[in-house]
This record gives sequence, C-alpha cells and structure tokens, in this order.
Amino acid sequence: MTSQAVTESHTSMDTLRRALAEIARGASPRVAELAKWAQKHPEEMAFHSVRGLAEFADVNPNTVFRLARALGFDGYEACRLAFQQALRGGEDSYADRAARLRDTEKGALFDALAGAAQSNLGALFDPETVERVDQAASLLLSARQIHCVGVRSCYSIAHYLSYTGRMAFANFAATPAEPGAIADTLTATGPNDVVVPISYSFYSAEAVRAHEIAKSRGARILAITDLYSSPLADGAEIVLTPKMDGPQALPSLLAYFALAEALIARMVSTSKEARGRIADFEARLTKCGAYVA
Repeated sequence: MTSQAVTESHTSMDTLRRALAEIARGASPRVAELAKWAQKHPEEMAFHSVRGLAEFADVNPNTVFRLARALGFDGYEACRLAFQQALRGGEDSYADRAARLRDTEKGALFDALAGAAQSNLGALFDPETVERVDQAASLLLSARQIHCVGVRSCYSIAHYLSYTGRMAFANFAATPAEPGAIADTLTATGPNDVVVPISYSFYSAEAVRAHEIAKSRGARILAITDLYSSPLADGAEIVLTPKMDGPQALPSLLAYFALAEALIARMVSTSKEARGRIADFEARLTKCGAYVA
C-alpha cells in the first residue's frame, strides 16, 4: 500500500490500519512503535492534538508528526481528520441490504451476483494474497493442534475447514459446537497451538471472546475476517481478508469457502502423510456403510 492510497481513501479505517501495519514493519523504531500503538488506539489518533497524543502515547511530538507523514499526509491535522472520518463511517444493517434487493430487477441482480463472485474469487488468488495463504498453510502445518472457531454463518466455514483438515491431518481439532465448548477448548491451548477465529462485521461476540482467550494463552492466531480493523486482527500472526462483495442480504461467503479449500489443498500438496490419511478415512467410512452407491 502506498501513502497516496491512504490519503485517497481516508474514510476507511481498514485502509488506515493496513498502512499502520506496514509502517510498523518497516519504519524507524520510534515511528514503528507508535504505529503499533495507533493500530490499537485509532480513537486517540482522531481526537488529540499533536502534543496531547504525544503525551498520551509517551512519545516525542516529532514522532507523531513523522507518523502522519509516513501515512501520506502533509501534516498531523489532515491525519487526525482522516481518523475522525473513518471512525464516523457507518455500516449497513442486513435489513438495509435486503431492502435494496426489492428494487433490483432480476437480470441486474444475477449480473451483480456473478460479477461480485468473480471479483471476490479473483482477489483471493492475486499474488499478494496467495503468498499470505501459503504462509498460513505453513503455520497450520507447524501447529501442535489447530482450533477453528466460528458461530452463526461462520460456523459452516469453521466446520468445513476443520472437517476437511481432519481427513488429512492429525492436528485439526473438531469445531466446538456445544454451549461453552469454545472456552472449554481454548483455555487448554498454548504457544504451540494455532487458533483460527472466523467472523466478519457485525462481529460475533463468541468469536471475539475466542480470540481474546487465544491471545491470553499465548496461542498463535490466524484470523479470517473482513478487515484489518477487525477485532480478530489484533495480535494475529496472519490476517486473511477474503472479499465479501455482493448484493446479498448477508455478505458473500463464497471466497471464505474457497480460502478454506485453498488452505487445505496447499497443506496436502506439501505433506507426505496426507494422502495415506485421506485413503484410510475413505476406507473406514466405506466399510461402515457411510456412502450409498
């Protein structure tokens, strides 16, 4: 992401959080540290003066100004305005999205659905995202145990990822489904485990709580969510943000399922044991009559 992209899309908190993440990785130590802090405290960036923010964040005022310039702004005042506008940005409710469908003609609706689906899948397989998916697959392969957590519409994604993963790998745990099972399971995780919380705005309280438990236990986190400003992105080792565009009442989950398929496919492609485990799985189910010809 370039600095220009920030100033052109200054009302997007996601754009600002992405830019801060890049600065935190590549800037000088003091500016990088402030960028990390700002990711967690965007509201402070929005409403403090230079000196007020410097005092609140325990940095030099010049560091605040340098961060604003690193974000692509001419000065701190423009930077502060961008954060204010981003925080004011609202979101449509699902009912609002459904109401718009009432005014959409059938042909235009299906054209919009097809176009969004193609765009969402195309973005998932762009070079930058593919590289992050590859890194995520390596992270999962290294885990002692993998816990995929999703509720409501995201339960199906978490279940699909863990189900297909368990066919090929011994380190995937079953997706928690019973009340209280998420906390019961995640309180036993540690630094050798990977937790995969899955949610999008409006963020499920259970997924956010799972993320908090994973962080408190020192588990590594692979967040699958919609934005870098998502609460699930905070402290995550890897963040994957499949596009969810489309005219549907709920955001499209097509790219989320494609991401789950891509992760498992990449893991299988690098594993010597996966094929044998899948063959054993198929043989067991066939012997038990799970399939009907």
